[in-house]
Amino acid sequence: MSEASARRKPNDQPALLDTELEHLPPELRWCEWMARVEAVIFAANEPVTRSVLARVVGKNCNIELIIDDIRAELAGRPYELVAVAGGWQHRTRKVFGDAIRAAFGAAAGEGAKELSQAEALVLMCIAYFQPITRGELSSFFGKEVSRDLIGVLRAEQLVASGPRSPQPGAPYTYVTTKTFLSQFGLDTLRQLPDFEALEDAGLLSKEKLLDHPRVCRYRR
Repeated sequence: MSEASARRKPNDQPALLDTELEHLPPELRWCEWMARVEAVIFAANEPVTRSVLARVVGKNCNIELIIDDIRAELAGRPYELVAVAGGWQHRTRKVFGDAIRAAFGAAAGEGAKELSQAEALVLMCIAYFQPITRGELSSFFGKEVSRDLIGVLRAEQLVASGPRSPQPGAPYTYVTTKTFLSQFGLDTLRQLPDFEALEDAGLLSKEKLLDHPRVCRYRR
């Protein structure tokens, strides 16, 4: 341990990071910013937001261009930088899924519980019609959606409690989470597939959806 480290008090803050790097020529400054951004994303166990990345680069640094340059450098690598859940994350390319399963028995991100058809359908409705109450979900499906089923989705951190509904009794509503976006590879809910794609896949009836009063709810 250095003498300076020995004198440092436990609550001392680390030295401020030089983010502007004005002593470097522009090309080297850009390379350093790229390295910092990639290092932060690589070290994180969840998608890293713009506000976090902005802490390690200059105030006039264009983070989108930094991300583009990092992606270009990773073009031939087995992993890539993806926009997901409102941030960026390193992920193995899907083409290597079989190799990872052969090595470890499961691909990265496949450790979550496999949802039943009923759980998946309820999750889908929450995603499209949020915020939505359990009673509204039950009305949609024509049978009760149990608290236990909602509990499974909450335990997997795919849904969370939303604002109270203005209905009598002010029941809780349910909304999807960042974990939902991350697990399904979405950056925002705007990337949810269109109803036509769901119908083509046989997952949901477009006619039933369009007849439902909540279908006009906005999608963020």
